[in-house]
Amino acid sequence: MAYKFRVILDVEEDVFRDIIVASNIHLEELHFTIAKSFGFKGQEMASFYTTDVNWEQGEEIPLFDMSEDGMAITMEKCLVAETFKRKGDKLIYVYDFMSMWSFFVEVTDIADATEENLPIIALSFGDVPDEAPEKEFTAEISLDDEDEIDIFNDENNFDSIDDLDLDNY
Repeated sequence: MAYKFRVILDVEEDVFRDIIVASNIHLEELHFTIAKSFGFKGQEMASFYTTDVNWEQGEEIPLFDMSEDGMAITMEKCLVAETFKRKGDKLIYVYDFMSMWSFFVEVTDIADATEENLPIIALSFGDVPDEAPEKEFTAEISLDDEDEIDIFNDENNFDSIDDLDLDNY
């Protein structure tokens, strides 16, 4: 089987690639294919993230296992066919954590026949900018968190360092 992906770079202008890969490759090979199709060498750290239909970021699938027990999920352990079950399945892909190149990866077709010479770039549209756009990371704050934050911002709740009994610490 072969999977066709539309991989969209998260930048202002439209930049995307349609990539066809064999269903039996691991996400690690998909990572290298995506990186190279956009002109990157594939030598930087990267991760895939599960996502829902609204592209909300979920569980991380990293390139390397950095857990203490060595049992974490990695790209090397995930086959394309097991990760993507049907047309429309999606992942977020982040390449080079210093630059934070972000991509939206979606299955656009699954073919029963295997194509020769996979992987291939079926369509290339747009040019990758010289630099990744700035990303703004924000967290949702619950009302309880806001109350705790207000305590730290309230000057009346701040004790002088001179008033602290350091012998108790």
